[in-house]
Amino acid sequence: MSQFTLRKAAEADFPSRFGHFRIFGFEGSRDGQVEEAVALKLGDISPALGAPLVRIHSQCLTGDVFHSLRCDCRAQLELALDQIAHEGRGLLIYENQEGRGIGLMNKLRAYELQDQGLDTVEANEKLGFEADLRDYALTAAIIRWFGADKVRLLSNNPDKISALEKAGVHVVERAPIVVPPLETTIEYLRTKKEKLGHLY
Repeated sequence: MSQFTLRKAAEADFPSRFGHFRIFGFEGSRDGQVEEAVALKLGDISPALGAPLVRIHSQCLTGDVFHSLRCDCRAQLELALDQIAHEGRGLLIYENQEGRGIGLMNKLRAYELQDQGLDTVEANEKLGFEADLRDYALTAAIIRWFGADKVRLLSNNPDKISALEKAGVHVVERAPIVVPPLETTIEYLRTKKEKLGHLY
């Protein structure tokens, strides 16, 4: 297996409406390919204080920025930031893996197919992709960079748990992150549960 290297690219003060964070930019490289991610850290997440609350969030331009009601991404992002702020410590890692890793334009092509009756998994597969192409090597490296080897993971996705465990980050607790379903998200959520094994 090829070696994965991590580099901190930037760090700055980051006040937000959720709390006063530090923002970090990271670059991970493997086989000449560079992947970027952002981490928002609140408070002291050193292991001496116990396993920090961590959220891994994949970029969703349509949801996070444009408030799309086709998914629950923005609602999950805001809920995660609220929960981290309530605890007073934690880490949110924002990965550039739009559309479960297929990229923005392919995600919009998948939208077209969904409008024709396919679900999110079927649409990705019709475009020639796996249901979920995301990789969490960069996320695990970032968590270890902060000195954490145990986390409480805010997630409904069992793949994230197994990926972190394989990378040497122990998930001591899965904290569910559930937002009320809308009429426009019911089928989307059903597909995540029935075809991707998400836990609700």
